[in-house]
Amino acid sequence: MPNTPTPPPASKKGEFHAYPWWSPRFWHGMPAGVWFDLVREHGGRASLSRLGLMATVTMMSGFNSILGPLSDARFRRLLDNRPTTPPPLFIIGHWRSGTTLMHEMAMLDDRFCCPNTFECFAPTHFLLTEDVLTRALSWMIPSKRPMDDVAAGWDRPQEDEFALMNMGAPSCYRRIAFPVSSPARPEALDLTLLPPDEQERWKTCLRRFLDMLAVRDQRRPVLKSPPHTARVGVLAEMFPDSGFLHVVRDPFVVIPSTLRLWRSLHDVQSLQVDSGASLEEYVFAAFEEMHAALERDRARLAPERLHEVRYEELVADPVGTMAASYDRLGLGDFERVRPVLEHQAESMRRYRTNTYRHDPRLVAEIERRCRPFLERYGYAPPAVV
Repeated sequence: MPNTPTPPPASKKGEFHAYPWWSPRFWHGMPAGVWFDLVREHGGRASLSRLGLMATVTMMSGFNSILGPLSDARFRRLLDNRPTTPPPLFIIGHWRSGTTLMHEMAMLDDRFCCPNTFECFAPTHFLLTEDVLTRALSWMIPSKRPMDDVAAGWDRPQEDEFALMNMGAPSCYRRIAFPVSSPARPEALDLTLLPPDEQERWKTCLRRFLDMLAVRDQRRPVLKSPPHTARVGVLAEMFPDSGFLHVVRDPFVVIPSTLRLWRSLHDVQSLQVDSGASLEEYVFAAFEEMHAALERDRARLAPERLHEVRYEELVADPVGTMAASYDRLGLGDFERVRPVLEHQAESMRRYRTNTYRHDPRLVAEIERRCRPFLERYGYAPPAVV
């Protein structure tokens, strides 16, 4: 009989970087239809301490519902005749595997572009409002993310999953709003498990978002989103010439780090105060579903469309690892970007990663539930004292 999971400890004051009460949450970028659908799904069961947050999101949803149609009207002609752009490059990998680091390194190449935080926060109207609102609201964004030492800001590279969620696409990130009343299994992670109409809605939102990005910037888009790891087959069919850069990392580090990530998100973003009772099961279930889907879908890709990078190698040799990625995926002349990557590699030496004390029970559970991943990539359990 498996050991009973111990709920992760509640977050403590000072455990995460401070996130001011006036700073925007993901939900502040939703139009009213998307927001009220999310609230209805959970019966409006917000914690008393989060009712103020719910009120401000409700108010902002009205503004988003006005600005979206205004933006559509203003840019309709450009969207109907949007420029042709190169196929996307998708950076995939489980949460806390190093996808953000890979994304920011890719953005040092001026031949690429990516959605930034504001564009993912306000995907229905960023074409109309980004230039004005990012200047006016720059003071609202903390300098670092709450869960680690990574810089934050409206102009920083961001996950397109937030944009899709705020556009009304099915998304596993909707759980962050109501973690207590959500199931302990992922929803809308592996898209093949969704009904056909919901799959089509997701595809429509992604295409629409990419059309808007193309109006803003015609360079090759680089999209980074951990949930896309479970969607490679769908994405490969939608974009036949796209490439996939998969970052993998030791699960004995990734799982504790992911638990910390979700605790920080629930602490800052959620409309319910979460004890974390179902969190560990959710993290393991998502890990299993994500990598089972990837193993299923990788057979559909030609070898030159998928390249896998170990986080440990990326940190030890950033320039060499990126050079190999460029060569495998045909990303262009690497020598053009080598000098800026070498400069970035030097600055990376100062970055501080979080450290973890290994819990013997959690180590045993990772060894049991992540076994296929451990066997494929050769990771071994740490010594536990």
